[in-house]
Amino acid sequence: MAEMSVEFVAVERRLWSGKATFVVAQTTEGEIGIMPGHEPVLGQLIEGGIVKVTTTDGETVTAAVHGGFLSCTGSSVSVLAESADLAEEIDVQAARAALTAEDETERARASARLRAAGQSV
Repeated sequence: MAEMSVEFVAVERRLWSGKATFVVAQTTEGEIGIMPGHEPVLGQLIEGGIVKVTTTDGETVTAAVHGGFLSCTGSSVSVLAESADLAEEIDVQAARAALTAEDETERARASARLRAAGQSV
């Protein structure tokens, strides 16, 4: 099975690193899927997007991502987010409450958090 190294970091911390078989991210140019051997690419992550990493163990690491970049070489992917929340760390009640915020950016972040946690918006 082909694999690639993935580093998933936000400004404040490293979210996940390891070997993966697939990465999906939402960029300003649209959704992109990356597999081992992908051509080099640099993409800007959207505010309120989702990134999913399929590990070599078959597990999926999902996070709500708020801006940043994705960089890919043939053997590695780096996800550099301005901020991000891993799905299992998301407070669903707080995210639902934030959907009514006046600030459009905060509403987008709340929506992404809910989608990353597997909730409907």
